[in-house]
Amino acid sequence: MTYAADMNTSADPICDPITLEIIQGAIQAAQSEMEALIERTAISAFIREKKDFYTAIFDRNGVMAVGSMVPIFGDITTPVFEHFPIEAMQDGDLYWYNDCYGSYGAVSHSNDQVLLAPVFHNGRRVAFVMSWAHFADIGGMRPGSISPDATEIWQEGIIIPPTKLIEAGAVNDAALAIFHRNSRFPAQSEGDMSALMASVRLGAQRMTEASDRFGAAVLEDALAQLLDRTRRLVRRKLAETFDYGTHRFTDAIDSDGHGNGPFHLRFAIIREKGPDGADRFIFDATETDDQAPGPVNLLMNRSIPGMALGLFYLGGEPGQVCNAGGPLALDEVRLREGSLVKPNWPAPLGMRGLTMMRVLATLNGLVNAAGGQAPAAQAAYVVALIRGSYTAEDGTATPFLLADGIGVGYGARAFADGMDAVYFVAQENYPIEFTELGYPVSFRTYGMVMDSGGPGAFRGGTGILREYEILADHAMLGIRIDGVENPPWGINGGKSGAPGRIVINPGMADERVLPPLSDGTMLKKGDVVRIETGGGGGYGHPFDRPAAKVLEDVLAGLVSNEAAAREYGVAVTGRQVDEAETARLRTARPVVKPFHRKEYLDVL
Repeated sequence: MTYAADMNTSADPICDPITLEIIQGAIQAAQSEMEALIERTAISAFIREKKDFYTAIFDRNGVMAVGSMVPIFGDITTPVFEHFPIEAMQDGDLYWYNDCYGSYGAVSHSNDQVLLAPVFHNGRRVAFVMSWAHFADIGGMRPGSISPDATEIWQEGIIIPPTKLIEAGAVNDAALAIFHRNSRFPAQSEGDMSALMASVRLGAQRMTEASDRFGAAVLEDALAQLLDRTRRLVRRKLAETFDYGTHRFTDAIDSDGHGNGPFHLRFAIIREKGPDGADRFIFDATETDDQAPGPVNLLMNRSIPGMALGLFYLGGEPGQVCNAGGPLALDEVRLREGSLVKPNWPAPLGMRGLTMMRVLATLNGLVNAAGGQAPAAQAAYVVALIRGSYTAEDGTATPFLLADGIGVGYGARAFADGMDAVYFVAQENYPIEFTELGYPVSFRTYGMVMDSGGPGAFRGGTGILREYEILADHAMLGIRIDGVENPPWGINGGKSGAPGRIVINPGMADERVLPPLSDGTMLKKGDVVRIETGGGGGYGHPFDRPAAKVLEDVLAGLVSNEAAAREYGVAVTGRQVDEAETARLRTARPVVKPFHRKEYLDVL
């Protein structure tokens, strides 16, 4: 990464501290307003209801100054600059791409569309603004454009290299027409693109207003200060966590859906003295397993490890903003060509979310292995793709695509339980009312999965239970679940979370359990699809959890009476703790080791 070169780190900043805070608030508000516009005007459910979209604001050189709290942002602007020189850009230009390989993983699967626009003030370039969203269908082998069956990226939909969509205000309608023609649901595609374009226009307007108010030079210096402030904080936190030497951690995903796996992520952070005597922090993923034939490869942009670590260290620092200061804190990122996190073209990437979630867990494990206090591992959010057709009121066969992302349990923390039923960051689970109104399904059950959260002094978050009855004439099911063979690990005595699973027609004569990463399962009207998502790992010895907290979980339906006694040593009778029996149970305190995945281990 070379984009720190133009940061102003002089002793005499142009922007004073008070103005800096005002500008920070103004651009954070602009970024939030851009996201609110997308949410309110997009058409497809995955954007409007799931909220799978992000926005960001960059400085005049394309360095991210303010973004969403999403640890998967890569270097968004460089792919555009390689095709369109920054000096030749004009007011009113808009650039577009979804090319994963052409963006070095800044976009990590093809459904995600990026729009980027320069912002000018009195003819001077002062910033860039970006909007990004997951489009429901962009072609490919299956409706939804992602499938465990994919073996090459061409099967995952149309690929858009960096393209000038608008030149000085003139829209390239032909490029948009080609894109929308490749979607099975073009009306959704057109509406979502309009929402993204409007969001970028709004962001450009707000940054122009900021330039009018504060002046271009003050605004530029403020953005540089925000970047440097974050970089310094993250480097200080890295130094507090990682002593000199090499720190390692390994995690795994189960399968690629093609009978291969498990696949291991082997990460290291190296702290050393550079030739000038200054500290160097190096992230090394070169020992990670080779790429998969199936679509669980993650083309990890070099910015992502620093972004994820940066967001972890920014927790509890309300004055900080999410920006490129995290990536700038790492001096070097080492990846190996042909590995799971740097696959060679044209390896499929559509199910990269599984690997992305394990990347985040592995980074947490690195922090913990070095003596830090990162959370235990989280489950990987589940995606169910139900596609088919139903008979409309006028008798016509109507196609539908229900892409339902379902929340999971997150890992417990050193100070609190893990979060229950979280999809990913600020994204949301579809409400029952919305889903039943828009799709030919009916919910029989929607709730938490009992005993899914990893036992611990702080309990892992619990997963979600959904049961759909199929009302369509016919449908095909694709499913993505991970962590069955390698469930989310617990730490410091905490136990691993429970795995997820999917069952067709539970309790009936034709009941069957599906592979956790599969596609092509045919469903008929009246079939029931039961999905249980996984829980997060626990933190701390389960016998250190207050009995009153265990009772709360039992009464809330999160922990069974049997698990309360077996895992926590707490006997619950009726609606009360049996104090005498609990005291007896807790005298047999199990011996634990640092990590837990089905069993206690010294090292994963």
